[in-house]
Amino acid sequence: MTNNNVSIWNELSGIAFKQYFVNADGVNTRIIEAGEGEPLILLHGVGGHAEAYARNVRNLSKHFRVLVLDMVGHGYTDKPNQPYTLDVYSNHLLAVIKTLSLGKVHLSGESLGGWTSAWFTAHHPEYVKSLLLNTPGNIKGKPEVMKKLKESTIKAVLEVNKENVRKRLEFLFWDTSFVTEELVQSRYNIYTQPELKKAIENIMILQEWEVRKNYTWDSKWTSKITVPTIILMSDHDPTATVEDAEYLQELIPRSQLVVVEGAGHWPQWEKPEQFNQIQINFAKGEHVN
Repeated sequence: MTNNNVSIWNELSGIAFKQYFVNADGVNTRIIEAGEGEPLILLHGVGGHAEAYARNVRNLSKHFRVLVLDMVGHGYTDKPNQPYTLDVYSNHLLAVIKTLSLGKVHLSGESLGGWTSAWFTAHHPEYVKSLLLNTPGNIKGKPEVMKKLKESTIKAVLEVNKENVRKRLEFLFWDTSFVTEELVQSRYNIYTQPELKKAIENIMILQEWEVRKNYTWDSKWTSKITVPTIILMSDHDPTATVEDAEYLQELIPRSQLVVVEGAGHWPQWEKPEQFNQIQINFAKGEHVN
């Protein structure tokens, strides 16, 4: 392990980017945007926020119009009082695309963001050019992973302090030295919002099997994904294995599996150069190793 002093602000400094809010079908939605060209939407994981892609905006924005969202119920986006199922996330994404008149987009999601991106693509293929599923969390719905994720996230929000937030973040990394004070503070600021405390049970609803079973990875809907698709898996993901990713590859027609070594659940943060190059080459239709 190494000593990594990554700074969110340093990653974003020196580039033209903007943070703004749009009304997406009644949901005030935070977006970080940079670059020009074909739109590339980046979606974070459960309990996460746009800063999860701070290390990717600079290079990706040289090639695309990058839009990093706080998904509904997350970050600084509105948190309506309803269970956040894949349908809700998908409908919110559709509203953002329509509100910004984006047309077809490249979709790239991490964990829950990947799951949502796949669901959206299956149900709204006319809006998607390419699909990158980045460590699409807990592919096989393992009960122990669901339990740990739910308990640690709820604890970090309802018993919010820097240590609980740090533990929740360390779950995401193979090299936990990436969990800096700045990253902890960024998430702490989000987790101390009073409205998040009210929303956390709704956020974690997909960790309940009775709800999750309606959205599990299944060929009944994954077979409808016809756009170019990459499943990007890391070798130290705490929620799923490379074998699980191979299973997912079988479910999504003509999908490609790429394994990033030396990373946990956030390969876009631990291995940004590799992640960025994969994303750029793939969305441009070029060869990906």
